[in-house]
Amino acid sequence: MSSSLGVYISIPFCKAKCTFCNFASGAFAPSRMQHYVDRVCDEIVNARATASSHHAHLPDVVDTVYLGGGTPSLLEPHQISQIFNQLRARFTLAPNAEVTLECAPGQLADATLAEFLQQGMNRISFGVQSFVDRESAAVGRLHTQQTCLEEVARVRAAGIEDLNLDLIVGLPHQTEASWRYSLQTAIATGAPHISIYMLEVDEDSRLGKEMLASGSRYSASAVPSEDDAADWYQLGCNVLGAAGWAQYEISNFASAGHQSRHNLKYWRRQPYLGFGLDAHSMLNTSAGAVRFANASDLDTYSGDAPATATSGLRLYEPVLPTPEVDVVGVEQAFEESLFLGLRLNEGVSLHELRSQFGEVLLHQTLPALHDVRDAGLLELTADRIRLTDRGRMVSNEVFSRLLLTAAV
Repeated sequence: MSSSLGVYISIPFCKAKCTFCNFASGAFAPSRMQHYVDRVCDEIVNARATASSHHAHLPDVVDTVYLGGGTPSLLEPHQISQIFNQLRARFTLAPNAEVTLECAPGQLADATLAEFLQQGMNRISFGVQSFVDRESAAVGRLHTQQTCLEEVARVRAAGIEDLNLDLIVGLPHQTEASWRYSLQTAIATGAPHISIYMLEVDEDSRLGKEMLASGSRYSASAVPSEDDAADWYQLGCNVLGAAGWAQYEISNFASAGHQSRHNLKYWRRQPYLGFGLDAHSMLNTSAGAVRFANASDLDTYSGDAPATATSGLRLYEPVLPTPEVDVVGVEQAFEESLFLGLRLNEGVSLHELRSQFGEVLLHQTLPALHDVRDAGLLELTADRIRLTDRGRMVSNEVFSRLLLTAAV
C-alpha cells in the first residue's frame, strides 16, 4: 500500500473553449471563480471525512500536485495561496513534491507565476497543440508560435526547467509537413517532456457536431483522415525517439529523469485524490480500492442554491458535492492493472499480477492475451506483457479484448 498521495486540482475556467473540447470546462464568468475556489477548499478540509466515509486509507504525505482544467493559470494570486494553505493544513507536502501547473501560453500573469513559484510549483505543462498558427487558430487557441516560444523562455528565466509541451496530431489544416514542423520546433525548445495526442473529436463538441453534419464551420472539412493522423502519430514517435525523447507511455515522451511522476500514479494504480469539478479519485481500502468522481456540471458541483441575506447579498448554502462511488473488486482491479499498465512502454509484470491476484484470473485471460499476441498487437514473454507499436495505435481495442467478461 502506497504511503504517499497524488493530488489533482481541477480549475475549469478558460478564456475560450477549444472547438474540439467537451471537457467539464468553459469560459465561465470570472466572478464565479472565488466561490469555486471556496468550494475546492471545502473539499480539501473534508478530505479525511470523505475518505473515512468510503472506508479508504488516506496517506498524509502528498508528493505530487497537478493543477489542471481548464486553465488554472487564470487563478488570482490570493486564490492560489488559499488553496495551498488548505493543502498544507491538511496534508504534509513532501519537500521534493512534483507540483505541476497546466497553462495556456500567454495566459500566465507575472504575479500569478510568482505566487505559484512561492507555493512550490516546479513543473509547467503548456497546451501548445501546434506551432503552426493557422492550426492553432482553427480550433480556437488564442496563442501564436511566438507566444509559445516567449513563454518557454520566460518561465525558464524564472527557474522552471521541468517543462512539458502538449501537441495534437490530426488538427484541421494539418499536413505531414506541418506536423514535422511542430515536432521539430518542440524539440528545438529543449523541453524535457513532450506529449502527443491524437485529436479526439467529441460528437457533442462544436467541431464534432459540424463534422457529423458534414459542414465546414470550425474548419471541420479540413480535419485530416484518421489514417493520416495515425501515420503522423507513428511519425511523431519515431522523430521524438530519434531525438532523445524516450516514449514511456502511449502519449508521453521524456528525456531521462523527466517522466511525469503524477501521471505515473494513474497508470500504476497508486492513490490519488481529486478536488474540483469532474475530479476523480482512487484510494486504497482494506478490501482493495474505491474510485469516486465529482459532478461534471459547475452549478451542481458548486451547490449554487443562493439564499438572500437580510443585507441583500446573495449567500450560498454550504452544500458539498456528493461524489459518484465505485467500489473496485478483485476482477476490476485485475483488469485495471492490465489496461492501465499496458499504457506504459514497460508493460506489465506477470509475476506481479500473480503475486497480487493469484493464478486464476491470469489463467482466465491467457487465451485473450495469446489472441492479441498472435494479431501482432502484444509482446508476451515469460514474465512481461507489453503493447507493440501497432498495439499502441489500437490500444482501446486491445484493452476491450482483455476484459475478463470477454476472455472467459
